Amino acid sequence: MADARIYQVAVPAPLYRIFDYLAPEDQPQAPPPGVRVRVPFGRREAVGVLLGVAQTSTLPRARLKRVQRVLDVEPVVPAPLLKLLIWAADYYHHPIGEVIQAALPALLRQGRAALAEGPRVWALTPAGRAAAEKLGRAPAQKQLYAALMAAPEGLDAAALAEISPRWSSTVKAMRAKGWVSAHTHACLQVATGPVPPPPRLNPAQQAAVAAINAGAGEYHCHLLHGVTGSGKTEVYLHAIEQVLARGRQALVLVPEIGLTPQLVGRFQRRFRVPIAVLHSGLTDQERLCAWLSAGAGKAPIVLGTRSAVFTPFKDLGLIVVDEEHDTSYKQQDGFRYSARDCAIMRAAREKIPIVLGSATPSLESLKNARAGTYRLLELPERTGSAAMPAVRLLDMRRLKPADGLSHPLRQAIADRLGLGRGLPPLRRAAHPAPAPRAAPVSPLRGGAAAGGKMPGVRRRAASAGRGHGAGGGGARQIFPRRGHRTH
Repeated sequence: MADARIYQVAVPAPLYRIFDYLAPEDQPQAPPPGVRVRVPFGRREAVGVLLGVAQTSTLPRARLKRVQRVLDVEPVVPAPLLKLLIWAADYYHHPIGEVIQAALPALLRQGRAALAEGPRVWALTPAGRAAAEKLGRAPAQKQLYAALMAAPEGLDAAALAEISPRWSSTVKAMRAKGWVSAHTHACLQVATGPVPPPPRLNPAQQAAVAAINAGAGEYHCHLLHGVTGSGKTEVYLHAIEQVLARGRQALVLVPEIGLTPQLVGRFQRRFRVPIAVLHSGLTDQERLCAWLSAGAGKAPIVLGTRSAVFTPFKDLGLIVVDEEHDTSYKQQDGFRYSARDCAIMRAAREKIPIVLGSATPSLESLKNARAGTYRLLELPERTGSAAMPAVRLLDMRRLKPADGLSHPLRQAIADRLGLGRGLPPLRRAAHPAPAPRAAPVSPLRGGAAAGGKMPGVRRRAASAGRGHGAGGGGARQIFPRRGHRTH
């Protein structure tokens, strides 16, 4: 007897709807929402995500096509993340199929198996290490052998290709002799060695960490306002340490320019756990490995840029948005969204604390903090013996500038260069734009976030707020009526 169930599928297409399909003939039980399915779509095939199963359709059954194959046993998009993506599609007015498509790694979008595999490497066997005198005269074989001798852990395909473009046939011949073996590394590596003791927190840092940990298990949005050099990252690390001690996971979002090897290294030196890193520079396999490891709970910490807000987690306990004011958190093409605002919504839905950190918070975040919607945590001083720079205010009406610079400033620059020190970038605005007056903001409240409603925006007159770069058409300023609606 044919299965009468109707599969409701989100297909990656610029259409604001989901699509009904007949159940596959070889599927005895309906799979859970969040699994991928391969379906016919027009003249092509597409990989969509199952959103639900129904008994009826608005279309006659004779017009419905059949799902070709269910690709997953367990959902690749777990229920909490799927609900967040559905909310984002509705809030940002974007087709649900393309929203889910943007969240998935490229290999999952292509229908590849959801397997988190590490890189494949080749290494010398004990017999191979003793075979130095048996090498032939081929230069490529000698080069590869020398490189493998110097790398006991093995080399991956990219490293071997740099040594010899024809490495594959050479390594194949060496494997046939028993000199080389291939194996797969772990998907995520864990740093080794002793963990250095953390620095001592000052009273302001201690108070911030205590406030964050006091709200564990429920939604609170903390605005961590700290001057440059005040130790905001150390506050993040101490808060994450408590999250890991409870067996939960943490998501840390940073701007694209802020995700440096030094930052990743700082986390790896502090925590002896697998850390998944997600950014635009990864290969498709590396992104898939990090994404699936987080969803399986094998990556206690996820450190990533904008799109990492849509990473699945097994038990998410804390979200950190560093430099929350940075505009790179806003996706500017395709599915346009604010990663910071999506992170706030995710924290509210999953009932976990979120920390927004910045030395120069955005106006909407400051407004929310002053209204009591966010909890303001302040770090007013630099850590250690570092002092704030001295600032002098000069009256340019009484000074004759040269090339726009006053004599005291030019003298200070000369003195610093004379000491062999560098200079910070200088920025001069000849005609500063007037500061626009924002309309009153009704802050995003936990209850509203949990319900998923962030309605409406209010737009200022096109002629207001013109400054640098506004052009002849006038800049359109958007001010949220409720929450942080930003595009």
